[in-house]
Amino acid sequence: MIEFVHPALLFILGALPIPFLQGAIRKAYLLSIPVLAILAVLAMQPGSYGAAQFIGQDILIAKVDKLSIVFATVFTLMALIGMVYALHLTEAGQHVAAFVYVGSALGVVFAGDYLTLYLFWEGMAFASAYLVFAQGGEKAIRAAFRYLMVHVTGGVVLLGGIVLHGLASGSFLFGPIGVGMGPGTYLILAGFLLNAAVPPLNAWLTDAYPEATVTGAVFMSAFTTKTAVYVLARAYPGTELLVWLGTAMALYGVVYAVLENDCRRLLAYHIVSQVGYMVAGVGIGTELAVNGATSHAFAHILYKALLFMGAGAVIYVTGRRKLTELGGLYRTMPITVALYMIGAFAISAFPFFSGFVTKSMVVAAAGEDHRALVMLALTMASSGTFLHTGLKLPYYMFFGTDRGLEAREPPGNMLVAMAMAATLCVAIGLFPRPLYALLPYPVDFEPYTGVHLTESLGVLMFTALGFVMFLKALDPENTISIDTDWFYRKGARAFMWFAERPLARYEKAVSDMSETAALPLLHGSARAGLRVDLNGVDAVVNGVAHAILDGGGVLRRLQTGVVTHYALAMIAGLIAAIAVFAVVWR
Repeated sequence: MIEFVHPALLFILGALPIPFLQGAIRKAYLLSIPVLAILAVLAMQPGSYGAAQFIGQDILIAKVDKLSIVFATVFTLMALIGMVYALHLTEAGQHVAAFVYVGSALGVVFAGDYLTLYLFWEGMAFASAYLVFAQGGEKAIRAAFRYLMVHVTGGVVLLGGIVLHGLASGSFLFGPIGVGMGPGTYLILAGFLLNAAVPPLNAWLTDAYPEATVTGAVFMSAFTTKTAVYVLARAYPGTELLVWLGTAMALYGVVYAVLENDCRRLLAYHIVSQVGYMVAGVGIGTELAVNGATSHAFAHILYKALLFMGAGAVIYVTGRRKLTELGGLYRTMPITVALYMIGAFAISAFPFFSGFVTKSMVVAAAGEDHRALVMLALTMASSGTFLHTGLKLPYYMFFGTDRGLEAREPPGNMLVAMAMAATLCVAIGLFPRPLYALLPYPVDFEPYTGVHLTESLGVLMFTALGFVMFLKALDPENTISIDTDWFYRKGARAFMWFAERPLARYEKAVSDMSETAALPLLHGSARAGLRVDLNGVDAVVNGVAHAILDGGGVLRRLQTGVVTHYALAMIAGLIAAIAVFAVVWR
């Protein structure tokens, strides 16, 4: 009997036959792989699998415990829901990319060493980038290149950190490391924080997700940031810095959502906000806080996918995505409206929906840890989430001014996928104990208390009242919000201008000087057999000049001596410095 079947291999190897399958056979196949992966996760037993040696280091392909199982469970469930949502697609490329993306995320979740983690980490970046490229058009392609550039840079930072940490600790096994072990620890943390979209490293998310394909954005909303939450929970629980970064995230995303007119960009900013709760929970580091971060990641994957599916359905049938261009769709898309609102209630932490029984664990953990300011900030962020995702977005997208758009319900498979996610959002809210049983630590938390219900309903109702009173002030405007991506957009342009103008002109001037002055001098010296003797050293210049004349052989012509060795040492040192600089700062 096979003890362990790695679900990552099911998806990555399962992606290979997809282009050769057609019609109903392909659809059945696309659904069968996630089902098999779900069964594989349910059958797992804690333990270590795939231990090996590579270049003298221990490699562990899979480490299974409660933390990895809970993330793997929701990842495979989301894979099934996402595949149902994408069944109408005829393009094999998006299905292949989605399979590799899901498989890479699962590979990270089970990785027992940093080398395995890094390989799957980079696989996620390239597979998800394709889901943006596949949309086509100049905006999507530019966004995809920026997305890839940021994640490749983050991968280089992560790799540098892994190497430095491995050299310092003597092991490349993946586990709790905390902070204070040297620069490698902080470089690894920076690589993880980039994928978690922690400001100011967040703009890649809100830049790329709205430009992805309708189905691709659903997958992207589920995996990259939550995989980052997993690795933070694994490696950096109890890190004080994460408490304040997560709290700032929760508010940052809400504030930017106020300004947004693009429905998917608004939802993307709320990913930043909601992941902030998880990062803060990991930073608090108590059992309740880590349970809260983990359970909220589980719930968030489902309700955020439902929200992106609802917005994607609108884009699919209308071709519009700006709130100033939408409205009046409740008449022609009532099922979509109803399913979307379940996701909106879940993200807003309404009682009897999933967010209520998960988000409150993080807030309660902050209270138990005597962090009043963190509690206040997270509560404010929750109010802002309901204001924009639960009220503003559905009002202007489905209700509001009727724009006379010709719309209809999306294809049946899209509605079925939305219904699957909506069912889980309600089921978790009504019956949270099965989810609590999956969490890393024993759960001693009761969400449905009189105090908690009263507080939550009070915040939500006063938020709704404010929305009604200040509705006109919340009208969306057709503007563009400037985020931290401004720096690398403008910075890249400035770099290209510098490379094409001053640097190119400098290079041309040096080249012209070499051709008109230096080369004739070297040519004449070589012909005259000139030899330079510096403290008894044979002439290096003569050898270089001959090398230029006969097209090579520089090293052969360099004669031994102090100057020769010194020059070679200088060159080697320069190369080494450039290499180190590239690794650290790239």
